Amino acid sequence: MRFLLDDEQREFARSLDALLTAADTPAVVRGWAAGDHAPGLTLWRRLADAGVFALAVPEAYGGVGPLPVETAVAFVELGRHGVPGPLVESVAAGVLLGGVGGPAAKEWLPRIASGTAVVSLALEGYGPYALDADVADAVLTVTGDELRLTRGAGGATGPGAPTGPGAATGPGAASGPGVPTGPGGSTGRPAPTGPGAPTVSVDPARRLFRPEPGGEVVAAGPGVREAARAAGTWATFATAAQALGCGEALLRATVAYVKQRTQFGVPVGSFQAVKHRLADTLLGLEFARPLLYGAAVELADGAPGAGAAVAAAKVAAGEAGYAAARTALQLHGAVGYTEELDLAWWLRRARPLRDAWGTPSACRARVLAG
Repeated sequence: MRFLLDDEQREFARSLDALLTAADTPAVVRGWAAGDHAPGLTLWRRLADAGVFALAVPEAYGGVGPLPVETAVAFVELGRHGVPGPLVESVAAGVLLGGVGGPAAKEWLPRIASGTAVVSLALEGYGPYALDADVADAVLTVTGDELRLTRGAGGATGPGAPTGPGAATGPGAASGPGVPTGPGGSTGRPAPTGPGAPTVSVDPARRLFRPEPGGEVVAAGPGVREAARAAGTWATFATAAQALGCGEALLRATVAYVKQRTQFGVPVGSFQAVKHRLADTLLGLEFARPLLYGAAVELADGAPGAGAAVAAAKVAAGEAGYAAARTALQLHGAVGYTEELDLAWWLRRARPLRDAWGTPSACRARVLAG
């Protein structure tokens, strides 16, 4: 079976590619890793304007979703350009809140869809960390049948925060109702606090935090567990798309490099061993692509096997992306290690994307379980 995008979906991919190319994402990634979130959050707003965060939010809450195929299209581009931030987590949070409904959904889903809120997420079975919790307006956690929400200090730096001279932009800054806005101002109400220091990650632009204990219980019951299962599946799916895009970017950069680097008077890309390595890398990525879009179709149809299809796509895309990173590192030689080269940020991201929201072993087990 062939999975072909329609004209509208291809145009969506082209528009995102143009937007992200113009945004100088390598500089955004470097800033994000250093704790300067302002450029990344500016890009977040632009992605929201393009409709990215509305794709998984139900129409009843201001979204256009769920649209799995369009989500795959978007996240392949986000992975290709290395966009930082809790992108997957915000989309999965939309699925989670849409599943449980209630006041929390009414408050947060329109904000997620419009990009005025950054939300991170931690679910049982997917590791103990919430990505970029220091910049999030809210962190959602699910334990058993309880959904808890911790309001963060992200309002100080989030997409709806003030900008310009004097605006607070640091991770511990606060803004909004009840927070001092002038020199010496005080309201007598405590400012939000951050989640503490991040855990060291292979990718410095993936800032991992353990969610703060406690938080407000916003939903409870068996429906929470079911919604969390759906959110986890969507997070796995979006991460698979990111991994595929990351691998494509690595392969593209490597092909360009071996055409330029010469040895014995000819480009190293003309050597048969190099050609075979690049061909194997391309095959891995191209075999992963139909699995990803096949999983998107099953998600859209609500098929019983959608979870297993997503897991298969995650294994294929994650392994292909990581193989592309190893190929890129070998064929770039010593220059591939240098942080000055933008390629280094994609190299560091491939391994975490392979393991995030479903390790290869966990996903293989899910496939075998059917």
